[in-house]
Amino acid sequence: MILEVATLDVIPGRSAAFEAAFDQAGHIIAGMAGYRSHQLQRCLEQPARYLLLVEWDTLEDHTVGFRGSAEYQQWRALLHEFYDPFPTVEHFERVF
Repeated sequence: MILEVATLDVIPGRSAAFEAAFDQAGHIIAGMAGYRSHQLQRCLEQPARYLLLVEWDTLEDHTVGFRGSAEYQQWRALLHEFYDPFPTVEHFERVF
């Protein structure tokens, strides 16, 4: 299992619209091969900052399968307008 961790900084004042768009986008990612689960968390200290955690079977399920898909283009169209700067995305594997 691979954990995708994305720090999402949303343009101030656009959080409500982002959350509504993410509600739609969540259905897109949930249908992808290798997807296990996801959660979106909002930062208490910086309310325009979010943390997206997605569990994938393999790294390639995210980097090749999802990012190379038509569904990713829908995801992108729904969400990418909200970010400033563009998100940092990293992948982690369990050690213990």
